[in-house]
Amino acid sequence: MSNNQDILQGFGLVEELDEQAGETITGGYEVFTVTNTTKYNVSYSVDGTKTKPQFAKPGGSAVWTAYSGGIIKFDTDGRAGYVQDKSYNLANGGKYEFQYNNNTPGNPYDIDLYKVGG
Repeated sequence: MSNNQDILQGFGLVEELDEQAGETITGGYEVFTVTNTTKYNVSYSVDGTKTKPQFAKPGGSAVWTAYSGGIIKFDTDGRAGYVQDKSYNLANGGKYEFQYNNNTPGNPYDIDLYKVGG
C-alpha cells in the first residue's frame, strides 16, 4: 500500500484525493447566493434540484446549500419557447446574478450568470 501511495504522490494525486476525501468525510458542502436581476423568469437547477418559482422571477433571490458540487444549469434565452442551456460550477461563498448578456449585440433576450462582489 505504501508503495502505491508513493507512486501516486509522485504524480501529485494523493493531495487531491485527500482533499476530496476530507470534504466527503466531513460532509462537505458549498453555500452561494443566486439573484435574478433581469425582467425574465429564469428557471434553473442546482445539482439537479429545480428552483422554486418565486426565486426564478425578476428580483428573486435564493441562498443555496449544495452537497453535490454546486452545478447550476439554466436557459440563457429569456423568451418562452427558446432553449439554450448553459451550466457552471459555482464557487463556495459566491454571490451570483442573472444579468443581461451585453456581449451578444442584437439579442436583448440573451442572459448569463455573473459572479458579483468579491
